[in-house]
Amino acid sequence: MQLAIKETGPTHYEHKPLGLIWVESSYPVLSLGLERTLKTKARVHQGPLPPVEAPSAIIYCANGGDVTSEVRRLKVSAPDAPVLVLGSSVNLPLARSALRAGARGFLHATMSPEQVGRALSVALKGEVVVPRELLRELLVEEPSVDLSSVLGPRKREILELVTKGLSNAEVARRLYLSESTVKQHLRGAYKALGVKNRTEAARVFRRSDHS
Repeated sequence: MQLAIKETGPTHYEHKPLGLIWVESSYPVLSLGLERTLKTKARVHQGPLPPVEAPSAIIYCANGGDVTSEVRRLKVSAPDAPVLVLGSSVNLPLARSALRAGARGFLHATMSPEQVGRALSVALKGEVVVPRELLRELLVEEPSVDLSSVLGPRKREILELVTKGLSNAEVARRLYLSESTVKQHLRGAYKALGVKNRTEAARVFRRSDHS
């Protein structure tokens, strides 16, 4: 009688668009909620120890401790993974401390699952994620906010020319782009900055540290 031998190979994880998300939280219920929120988009590792596989991003659930130290620790543990801090509510001081420590963004527990998923997607593209209701306050109260963390290089380049008074057509000619592409970048910049038009965007750009 021959025995059937099943060949085994390396484990292949199910592909998820957001990859592996490391969730560090002192609250098991919150961790479980995040796992369920992200289950269709990411694999989730829970716990204080780094996963064996390099994570694509980290969500740190702030619990009243020193968020600055925690963000810096996580960045050392996984240097290539953006860190996003999750607060229980919209918290300007916490968001400011997180961003100053090098976090890629701030989330809060009242966000919808769709908003959390979109925020992670944006963070994985290299952009900083801040709730719109906080962004204006951060920019107004902190004139030195580095816009390079909020806007991509092309959007900053276009806004700099707009600030100098160039029209969309003139910006397009200067950067060898179509006028529709310039408009598209400006719309994205307005949304990211939480402003309504080029005048408000230029004012924020001038006030901020964009060197």
